[in-house]
This record gives sequence, structure tokens and C-alpha cells, in this order.
Amino acid sequence: MQDRHGHEAHFGWFTRRRKHLKPDDLTIVDESMLRRAVGAAALGNAMEWFDFGVYGYLAVTLGHVFFPGSSPTAQVIATFATFTVAFLVRPIGGLVFGPLGDRFGRQKVLAATMIMMAAGTFAIGLIPSYATIGLWAPALLLLARLLQGFSTGGEYGGAATFIAEYSTDARRGQMGSWLEFGTLGGYIAGAGVVTALTTLLTTGQMLDWGWRVPFLVAGPLGLLGLYMRMKLEETPAFKAHADAMEAAGDMPRVSLKELVSVHGPQLLKCIGLVLVFNVTDYMLLTYMPSYLTVTMGYSEAKGLLLILIVMLVMMPLNVVGGFFSDRLGRRPMIIGACTAMFVLAIPCMWLVGTGNDWLIFAGLMGLGIALVCFTSTMPATLPALFYTPVRYSALSIAFNVSVSLFGGTTPLVTAWLVERTGDPMLPAYYLMGAAVIGIVTMLFVRETAGLPLRGSPPAVADHAAAKELLAGDAPLTVDETLPVAAASGGHAEPVAR
Repeated sequence: MQDRHGHEAHFGWFTRRRKHLKPDDLTIVDESMLRRAVGAAALGNAMEWFDFGVYGYLAVTLGHVFFPGSSPTAQVIATFATFTVAFLVRPIGGLVFGPLGDRFGRQKVLAATMIMMAAGTFAIGLIPSYATIGLWAPALLLLARLLQGFSTGGEYGGAATFIAEYSTDARRGQMGSWLEFGTLGGYIAGAGVVTALTTLLTTGQMLDWGWRVPFLVAGPLGLLGLYMRMKLEETPAFKAHADAMEAAGDMPRVSLKELVSVHGPQLLKCIGLVLVFNVTDYMLLTYMPSYLTVTMGYSEAKGLLLILIVMLVMMPLNVVGGFFSDRLGRRPMIIGACTAMFVLAIPCMWLVGTGNDWLIFAGLMGLGIALVCFTSTMPATLPALFYTPVRYSALSIAFNVSVSLFGGTTPLVTAWLVERTGDPMLPAYYLMGAAVIGIVTMLFVRETAGLPLRGSPPAVADHAAAKELLAGDAPLTVDETLPVAAASGGHAEPVAR
């Protein structure tokens, strides 16, 4: 019993063979609940990037408010250093929230991360200025950023897991693409609010109270998001696993050591895919405005406007990309995007460096289209790497380690390399290196489009689809055999066929 129980703690639903299955053994997805789940998950991601956009666009103003004794350059550096510190605690958040989500449920943990994230952002809007409370002001800003980073550590892994486990196998890519739709929407909303405030208010009004408004908006948004998440039921995949564990008498825990030893190859694959995804993301959406202004001498206002237009174009393309990832497959989409990035990085950066408005937009849009292939496909690809009992933990840990080491550092490292070498094409070389890592990683990843999640029953839209699936010969899981686990006595076991 112990071996069996320990095995199920890692791999979940895998023992039933097709001839023993009935349509009721499969997951029938409630369409209305699926739409609500997608909306609630996407809203949390939008909130994270709303804060990202607000903080980036208000960097100069926040420098004056919280670090007034420094030079203008030092103010901006201090502001972004406080911003960057949130990336340092994201892996800690993943280590805490991931296991909780695998043990107690995705819905409960996602409700907690939502309220913590909103509270951290709202708190920034309430912090008195340096002129009022001195050093306590930047100290409180740092604490609020740490709270945001900690809660964000459980957000993306949980949101991607939530949507993936609620979706039918046939539409998981399309449903997952709405997660990154929320990302782009949140960033645009944050940037738009700041742009509107700076247009309508004087510099004095912005320094006095105007900068607080975007952060205070997070309070009502957080309450709305919390309400939406609290109204949701637990995912069908997790409920199926939890019911099986309850019947066995316990919900066994998987330690970090066990997670790495049993699922280590999948964790490495996840880190590699998140690397190319986030390097491209942060290069285009975060570093390019600074690159255009500082390195190319381009108008700051124009540069920010062009990036916003690129994101607006990317939003509908993201959903289209998710649709195609279900039909073409995850591997062709991601390998194709990496190949396009490798080939187009230098031409696109050359266009960005011309100084011509239309050519700059064409270069940025070329990078944006490649990024869309990642943003539309990764939310379905990454959760499918892992088995249901460990999905939240494994994805949160691998995702946040990769983002902290590679994604979040992209603007800083790239800016340093450009300054040290004087070569304005270094962003292109950086993207090309990430693309190579993405291609190599994806060569070792199995195709998962249209297939059930590892460790869960197949998920279909209705009973007719369930009967059709069982009458056919489509595989019931991705792997032919399970990875070797200590609980199995060192042997790989066959899975349901």
C-alpha cells in the first residue's frame, strides 16, 4: 500500500486501461465554469502586469518621492532596484504556494495570492513620502514590493495550472492563451492610466498625490478578482486526484528532494522553455523603450507609444495563436517561434536602429509576432509537463527560478553588455542565444496538444465526445511509461492505454 500510495502522490490517475473505462470515468467540462475560471485566472495575471506597467512608467516620479536626496540617475536606479528585489523572493513564493496548491487545492491558494498581490500594490499608494517620514518611506516601499513578489511566486504557476486543468484536452491551448491576453491587457491598462494622469495633471500634482491613484486602483480590482476566484469550484483534475487520495486515506506530501529526484528532467525542460519565453518578453516589453531612448536617442514618448501599439496588436493575435497551437501542436509553434527569433533577431534590431518611425515599428512588431507564439502556447505547454499531484509545485518552482535568474535580469544584463561593448546589436545576440536554448529544450519535450494532462483522466466537452474517445484508439496519456520513482522500487510502470 505504501508503494502504491507513494506512487500516486507523484503521478495520480494512471492505472485504468481503456477497456475498463466508462464515459463517466472521464471529465466532462462545464463550459460556463470554464469561462469563469479563465476570466478569474486572467484577471490575476492582468493585475500583476498592471502593477508592472504602472511602476515602470512612474519610475522617475517614484524616484523623486522616495529617494529625493539622490541625483536623477541614482533615483531611477534606486527605484528599479526596489522593483527588482521582488524577483528575488518569487522563488520563495513558489516554494510556499506550490505545495499548498497541490495539497489543499488550486482555488484556495489562488484566492490567497490575489488578495496578497492586491494588498501589496494598494499599500504602495498609501505610503507617505520621504519628505514626511524619511527613511521609513523607501523601507515601506521595499516591504510592499517583497509582499508583491512573494505572492506573485504562486500566481502564474497556479493560474496556468487552473486553466489547464479546467480546459478540455482539445481546447487547452486556446483557453490558456487568455492568460497572456490578461498580461498584455494589464500592462496596457497600467501604462494607459499613468499616461492619462501625466497628461491631465501638472508635475506638482503628480508628485503630491497623482502617482498614488494607479496603485489605489488595485484595491477594488483585487476585491473583484477575489470575489471571482472565491465563486469558482476546484479544478476537475485536482478533484479527481483528491478523491482518489481520500479513498486511500491520506493526501501524501511530496518533498522538494523527491520532486527534484523524480521530476528533475521535466523541471529542467520547464526552466529552459520559461527562459526563452521570458527573455523575449522582458527584452521587448521592458528593455526596448529604454534601448530606444538611451542607446538609439529616440524620443521617449514615441518609443513607449510604439511598444503600446505592438502590445495592442499582440492581444488578438495571442488568442489566434492559442487556437493554432491546438491544431498544429505545441512543438511546431514553439520551435517555429525560436527559429524565427534566431533568424529575425538581427534584421529586427537593425530596423529598430534606423531611427525611422515605420521601420522601428516593423522591427518591434517582428519581435512581437515571435513573442506571440510563446505567449499563446506556453500557458498550455508548461502545465502539461507535470503530473497532477505535483503540477502546481513543480511549475511554480521552475517558472520562478527561471524568471528570477534569466527573465527579470534581461533588461539589466543587456543594458550592461551594450554599455560595456558599445555594440547596439547585442540584444539581437542575446535573443539568438535564448532561441537556441528554446529549440534544444523543445526537442526533448513530447507533444501534448489534444492529449490528456499527465496524471489526470481525459477531459472532454460532453458525453458524446467521451464515448467517441473511448471507442477510438487515441492515447489516454502522454507518456508510455512513468518516470522511475523511489516508491516503485526503481522500475518504470506502464500507463493507461
